Amino acid sequence: MSKASKGKQNGSAKRRTAANTAETVTLGTNERILRDCHQLYTDQEKGLIKLGLELGILLNPPKKKITVMLIGNHSAGKSSFINWYIEEHVQKTAVAIETQGFTLITSGKKRESLTAAATLHLYPRLKDLQEFDGLLGFLSTEVSSSKQKHFNLVTFVDTPGLVDGDMKYPFDVEQTIVWLGGMCDRIFVFFDPIGQALCRRTLDIVEKLNANHPDQIFFYLSKADTAGVESDRQRVLMQITQELCRRPGLNKPGLKMPTIFIPSLTAKTPRCENQLEDLCQEIELTIKQNIQNSLNTLGKDAETLVTAIDKKLEKDRLTRQRNFKSCSRGLLFYFMGLALPLLAFASLTLTKVSRRVLESTLGTHGTDAFYSYMVCTCMHACMHLVDH
Repeated sequence: MSKASKGKQNGSAKRRTAANTAETVTLGTNERILRDCHQLYTDQEKGLIKLGLELGILLNPPKKKITVMLIGNHSAGKSSFINWYIEEHVQKTAVAIETQGFTLITSGKKRESLTAAATLHLYPRLKDLQEFDGLLGFLSTEVSSSKQKHFNLVTFVDTPGLVDGDMKYPFDVEQTIVWLGGMCDRIFVFFDPIGQALCRRTLDIVEKLNANHPDQIFFYLSKADTAGVESDRQRVLMQITQELCRRPGLNKPGLKMPTIFIPSLTAKTPRCENQLEDLCQEIELTIKQNIQNSLNTLGKDAETLVTAIDKKLEKDRLTRQRNFKSCSRGLLFYFMGLALPLLAFASLTLTKVSRRVLESTLGTHGTDAFYSYMVCTCMHACMHLVDH
C-alpha cells in the first residue's frame, strides 16, 4: 500500500473520530446513557436482542425518551404549555377547538411534520392504533429541533380538547385516550378555571385512566392567573376537587392540584403562585426514573442471557459426553467384528493342538471345564465394556 493511500485512510479515520466526538459532546449525560443502553440492545451484529433470539428469548429495548400525555377540556392550555416548554410554536393555540386529533411532539435534527403512516413507522409500539376506526386521519407527529429544558428526552402527546354536549368526534376519543394512557409514563390533566373544567367527558376519561394508572396521573389548575383573586381561585379549586371526589375511583386522600400558568401569556402581574416549575421537575424526575429502570432492565436481561448461555453450554457438554460414549461403543463393536473372524480362524488352527495338550495335562473333564470358564469370562468382559 502506498503512503498516499495510508495517509487518506488515516485522514478519514481521524475525521470519523472527530465527528463521533463532536456528536457525543453535544449529548447530555442522561441522553448518552439512554442512547448507549439502547445500542446495547439493537446492535445488528452483537446486540442483546439478536443474542436473545438465538437463545429463544425475546427482549425489548429500553425507551430513549419518556412519554407525557396532556388531556383536558378545550382551551385548557395543553398546546400552550408544549409551546412554552420547547420554546417553539409548533401547536396551534386559540379559544376554539384547535387540536382535533392526536399529535406527538418530539425532538429531532430538523423541523418537520409527519403523517399517520410515518408516525406509526417512527413509533412501532403504537401500531395497534390502526385498529381504531377513523383515527389515522387525525394522527400526526411534529418534530422540533429544540434543545430547551429536557425536551430531547421527552415525547409529548397532545390530545383533542374535550367537550360535552353534541360534539361528535370522527373516532372514539375516550377509548383512544385510555389506550394511549397505557403507553405513557405520565398523564397531566389540565383543568381550566374559566372553561369547562368540570366537563363530564373529561372526568369520565380521568376515572378510567385512574383505574389502571393511578400513580401516573397528575392534576393541574391551568391558566390559574385568570381565576381572579385568591378567594375566587380557592373556590374554583374546591369545586373541581369536590367533583373529582364524587367519583369513587378518584376519591383518594392527599389530592393535589398545583396552580400553573404560562408567564409569557400573562398581561397583568399575576396574583397567584405559579407552580409551573414543579411540573417541570416532575418531568425531570420521570426521566431519571426511566434511566434507572433502563439500567435495572439491562442488568436483569444480561443475567437472563448468562443463565441461558450456561444452560446451553451444560446441555452441549452432556450431549458431547453421550456422543463420546456412543462413539466408543461403536468403535469397540467395530474392532470386535474385525477380531472375531481372526479368532475363529486361529481357533480352528489351534484347537486340535491345544486341546490335545490340555487333555494330556488336565484330562478330558478338566479341559471341558477350562473351556467353559474361558467362554464365561470373555462374555462377562464384553458385557462390561458395552455397559461402560
